[in-house]
Amino acid sequence: MDSQSQNTSLQRLHHVEKRIIRVLELAGSVMDELSNSTGPRIEILNNHCREFMQSIKDIQVTLREEIKSACEYRPFEKCDYSSRISNEICFKKLEYVIEQLDGMKQSIDQYYGAV
Repeated sequence: MDSQSQNTSLQRLHHVEKRIIRVLELAGSVMDELSNSTGPRIEILNNHCREFMQSIKDIQVTLREEIKSACEYRPFEKCDYSSRISNEICFKKLEYVIEQLDGMKQSIDQYYGAV
């Protein structure tokens, strides 16, 4: 995830945070309206409820997209670190075995040279 898409993602999440605050304000307004001593004004309740539901839907869509994007982001998916390290270890083991074989060959050559 490059820094540009990360900034965009953070901006979208910041916008969602603002919408969540607005939803909470709407819920408070609805509660105030419902507890109004003269009775709730239906047109205000309808407007607040409509905006509330649309905001909830927008928040869900944005969060779903962000979660999907985060799940698709696999920074080490194409990394060959494990296989590279494994190959390096095998290479070191082979170098060690070759050194041991060279040492044995020298010992054998010295033995036959002395005889």
